[in-house]
Amino acid sequence: MRQALALLSYQYSRLAALLRRAVASLRLRGLAGSWRVARQRWRSNPSAQADLVLATGDPDPRELRFPEEAAPRASVVIPVHGQLAFTLRCLQSLLKSGDRARFEVIVVDDASGDDSGAVLPGIAGLRYLRTAQNLGFIGASNAGAELARAPFLVFLNNDTLVQTRWLDALLATFANYPDTGLAGSKLVYPDGRLQEAGAMVFSDGSAHNYGRFDDPAHPRYNYVRETDYCSGAAIALPRALFEALGGFDTHYAPAYYEDTDLAMRVRELGMVVRYQPASVVVHCEGATAGTDPTRGMKSFQRPNLDKFLARWLPELSSGHAPSVLAADPEAAILARARARLLVIDAHTPTPDRDSGSLRLVRMLRLLAEEDCHLAFVNQALRDDGAASRALEQLGVETWSRPWLSELPAWLREHGRRFDAIIVCRHHVLGPLLPLLRVHAPQARIVFDTVDLHFLREERAALQAGRSASGQTRATELDLIARADATWVVSPEEQRLLAQLAPTARVSVLSNIHDPVPGTPGFDSRRDLVFVGGFRHPPNVDAVRWLLTDIFPRLRQSHPELRLHLVGPDPTAEIRSLAESGNVVLHGHVADLDGLLDGKRIALAPLRYGAGIKGKVNHALARGLPVVATACAVEGMQLSDGENVLVADDPASFANAIRRLHDDPGLWGRLRDGGLENTRRHYATEVARGELRAFLDDLRPR
Repeated sequence: MRQALALLSYQYSRLAALLRRAVASLRLRGLAGSWRVARQRWRSNPSAQADLVLATGDPDPRELRFPEEAAPRASVVIPVHGQLAFTLRCLQSLLKSGDRARFEVIVVDDASGDDSGAVLPGIAGLRYLRTAQNLGFIGASNAGAELARAPFLVFLNNDTLVQTRWLDALLATFANYPDTGLAGSKLVYPDGRLQEAGAMVFSDGSAHNYGRFDDPAHPRYNYVRETDYCSGAAIALPRALFEALGGFDTHYAPAYYEDTDLAMRVRELGMVVRYQPASVVVHCEGATAGTDPTRGMKSFQRPNLDKFLARWLPELSSGHAPSVLAADPEAAILARARARLLVIDAHTPTPDRDSGSLRLVRMLRLLAEEDCHLAFVNQALRDDGAASRALEQLGVETWSRPWLSELPAWLREHGRRFDAIIVCRHHVLGPLLPLLRVHAPQARIVFDTVDLHFLREERAALQAGRSASGQTRATELDLIARADATWVVSPEEQRLLAQLAPTARVSVLSNIHDPVPGTPGFDSRRDLVFVGGFRHPPNVDAVRWLLTDIFPRLRQSHPELRLHLVGPDPTAEIRSLAESGNVVLHGHVADLDGLLDGKRIALAPLRYGAGIKGKVNHALARGLPVVATACAVEGMQLSDGENVLVADDPASFANAIRRLHDDPGLWGRLRDGGLENTRRHYATEVARGELRAFLDDLRPR
């Protein structure tokens, strides 16, 4: 009965919330603007999972030509013992992969008995080595590594077909996660089933290929993740590290458990082994070594397991799950996490487009660095393409349709695995809260307000000369009272809630920006800049006011000044006003840093709104002084004349811009003050401290 009531409440609340938002949008944007926003928010964006690229026929070795690379980024080492047809298909796939990283290919012919010795040396650009006698996988791989010239070694079986941009993705792991010592690809069978999404080692030395025979497109196999080891069929590591470790250990010659042992030694040095799902490799498992564990190369599995266990027993006993969890490997993975967190927001974050998204992504990155297992769901339950892939690369298990057809059923199945559930925005949490209490009773429910929406609505109503309905205020305060914890972005909002909801547990988790002190100085900069998306009504109002009442005053004294407007979805009105002259309408700019570093002053003429303004944070963090209204810097612990200039009427705002534009001394003082404000209140370590306190406070109920 309780579940049925919670589901009914969810469905009713969702419908009511949608209707309220529709009415509010119509009031703010009109019918055309509301329809445009709705289409952008709910339009279908299919998954980016690509079909596998398989070999078609036997390639002509005369048509295989590798470029001569003077300074390759990676050395791809392919040990070969016979199976020439597989080798040629593998080489063909490397040439067709479309990778941007430069690489050399080293084929080690391990005394093959077929035509490999006659055919492979003739392939243009291929580096070829033939051993005098059969050395096995370990000996051949080590021999190939000795010839390598690149900073990264990649070991690749010859019975593989690499997929599009596999190498770029594999190498990106080391750039994105500098503590990575070894990275491995997603291995897929030719029939499309998953072969391995990283591998696990249990306390008895037995191993498990995570996800074997499952669907490789499932969310649980598509986020970057620490793992015990990755099968040597497709792995990468820094060449210097491989050499320092002495290569694959011949203790396991000729093969088996050498890759597992290598990963253990990498981790023993304090580095991390990571699974990289964006690097996809088709592996014809058993094509070269066979599948019978009692014959040929496979016969070394059992004795090498004994060797591995004898060497690593203390580490396995203390730091690895018991083998009984091989039947539930996901539970073994979750058990290692410091905390298991679910994050739900209205949409998948797009950090290059809005401040709230940037804050959320940086928060998720910090939580991942604190060894949390993270899952994310957006309210529309859709795959958002590049935005979803970016979360997965951050280490977030990102769920969407078809794997999540409806949120109530998914919560019923998965809700009890989470220690805390963080829900962003009141209109997302409102319908969900009863369901979360039913299906995740153990989880702490955190209401991440992003900003207090009722403040923004009330100020917008005041600006328009009408009264606010009060519905959003009542909803947000009710959720704050019922949630286990509430996050706001400013001390100002925390103080307000101390009055309005004195029993609530409210913490400040603000925007996250690190100061960048080395940006260009006063003389290298020109012009003015405003940054903000035009789907946000306060930004539309701010730019309208700027273009009609402020900028014309500036043009009288500084006719050379140009105003740069940056942000997606400018309205027809804004486009029309921007035609007045000396206004550059940029639209969306993906790399905002380069643009900001060329401008002399950032503007934030917001007349209403709430929360912390990312446009102000971003500018100050890059040493760009800001002229703003009091509303725009509310709660940011900024002081007029010390780290910002504040003005609230057109004449004063224009005069503040003139003063700052013409006075390098004032500009320099504000620049230094803005950087110090960023360091003290918004730096990564400030947010890390808040999140660590939150994690330390999580405890079983």
